Amino acid sequence: LERWRWLAHELEANMLLVDIAGQRLTYFQQNQALWQTRVIVGRPSRPTPLLKSTVNRLTLNPTWTVPPTIYRKDKLPEIRRDIAFLKSHDLQVLDREGKSLDPEQIDWDNPGSIMLRQSAGPKNPLGELVLRFANPFSVYLHDTPNRELFAKAPRALSSGCVRVEGVTQVLDLLLDEAHRLSVEAKLASGKTSEYRLPQSLPILMAYWTAEASANGQALYRP
Repeated sequence: LERWRWLAHELEANMLLVDIAGQRLTYFQQNQALWQTRVIVGRPSRPTPLLKSTVNRLTLNPTWTVPPTIYRKDKLPEIRRDIAFLKSHDLQVLDREGKSLDPEQIDWDNPGSIMLRQSAGPKNPLGELVLRFANPFSVYLHDTPNRELFAKAPRALSSGCVRVEGVTQVLDLLLDEAHRLSVEAKLASGKTSEYRLPQSLPILMAYWTAEASANGQALYRP
């Protein structure tokens, strides 16, 4: 009840609502839920943050720059075991200005200030589409090539970002036909591009462990 009391102040008539505990995303228009889908959220050691922001742009056919925590805890140990890990995962090594570096010339025990980036394509962990919104946690909503994971329960599997099942359906909700056709053409090109939404949309990422069902029964979650 206390969580809901705080949450109720943040709700808006038109918005995207990420239900972290329920692992789902709902699109509301005029306070009516028009679309809902399953999501994958952060695992307990790297939880999805609670926040409110505004979705204002899309990244189409995104590249993926490995976030610092994933780089340090996940990628770097694998590279130290076998440098071929970089090639097998299509990872480029870049300096902070974005210039390509030769992995063989790097001391991986003390690599310094570098970045790892994966090109757009079918193996990219962000899939075809990213929904961007300002926040201090560097999280976002995105597609995924591992769509079989949406059938799992529970789905607390990510490093904090939210993977969305059928995320391209959001285009039907946020764009009119002309804008949607333009975005679809850009997606089909396979090239990475940014697309600013003609109208931004509030997003709330929230957490609550009890709710009422459609017939008024109380439902509880772990």
